[in-house]
Amino acid sequence: MSQKKTLPNWNSTRQSEKEVLKSLKEVPSLYGRYFQMDEEWRQKFMDFCCGKKTLPLTYDPFFKLIFHPDIHPERLSRFISSLLRVKVKVKGILPSEDSMMDGESLLILDILVELEDGTLSNIEIQKIPYTFPAERMSCYSSDLIMRQYTRTKGEKGRHFTYRDMKKVYTIVLFEKSISAFHREPGVYIHYGKNTFDTGLELELLQEYCLIALDVFRESPYPKERSERTAWLSLLATEDIEKAERLIKEYPWLEEIYREAAEMRKNPKEVLGMYSEALRTLDRNTVRYMIEEQEKEIKQQKLLIAEKERQLEEKDAALEEKNTLLEQQSRENAELRKKLEQLQREKA
Repeated sequence: MSQKKTLPNWNSTRQSEKEVLKSLKEVPSLYGRYFQMDEEWRQKFMDFCCGKKTLPLTYDPFFKLIFHPDIHPERLSRFISSLLRVKVKVKGILPSEDSMMDGESLLILDILVELEDGTLSNIEIQKIPYTFPAERMSCYSSDLIMRQYTRTKGEKGRHFTYRDMKKVYTIVLFEKSISAFHREPGVYIHYGKNTFDTGLELELLQEYCLIALDVFRESPYPKERSERTAWLSLLATEDIEKAERLIKEYPWLEEIYREAAEMRKNPKEVLGMYSEALRTLDRNTVRYMIEEQEKEIKQQKLLIAEKERQLEEKDAALEEKNTLLEQQSRENAELRKKLEQLQREKA
């Protein structure tokens, strides 16, 4: 009777720090790039290579490594299906060239996919709680509508009707969410669409799915056992012990963790991915800071304008008071003249 072959532990590919550095020294430019990263990111990279942490999947290069539809089409389909609560099949990633946006999306991840029925879905991950998230999402959703409209009308020509348009979904995962997401403890996922206050029922095309990963993380291990919980837990943790617990709860995740861990055999490629993720974070952080400064400058201008308005009002009030005083002074002078005249006449 043949004995069942057992796979080695998924985390067995870890290396020592000395081995990692030895591998990097073989390419001086990579070795230099390692020391150009700040201490925090060097530690992140080394912790992964040494088997202390898993890959940070909420960054673009790592997310696409695991979920790229050309390599693993079923994973992205299952992930999106679990979020949207409807079964979808990803057809492929669409190019960004036909976007009407200016490209300054300020996202860590921005992946546009076309589903089997022609539906478009935009998956975004934001590391920083950017200002105006509602306005941004509205623009992204409108961009999806116009992409679909332009392409569908081009394909169908004069036979095009608006019934050919499919729904578009904007999925945003917030690494750090704004205060509005923390009003109800434990509520980490929000679904939305346009509705009418009269109860008028019309199926409009734009829908939203918002996930606050920081709220999701507040529970050490979510009680709800579902595929959605498994995917979000995969994205939300880099801790090895939690990964082991996840694999026990959802054995199918072991294949993904094993695939990610295999990257440790090529620390040069992994360093390139970490460098790319850091560059994106730095660039977006700078943009965020600029946006925050612009917001602060705008607020200061409004404050200055308000103070100037108050000063103008005070100046106007003082001027009015001075005018009244001058008028009173003239009246007093006239009264004195009249009194003096009366006194002369009386004398």
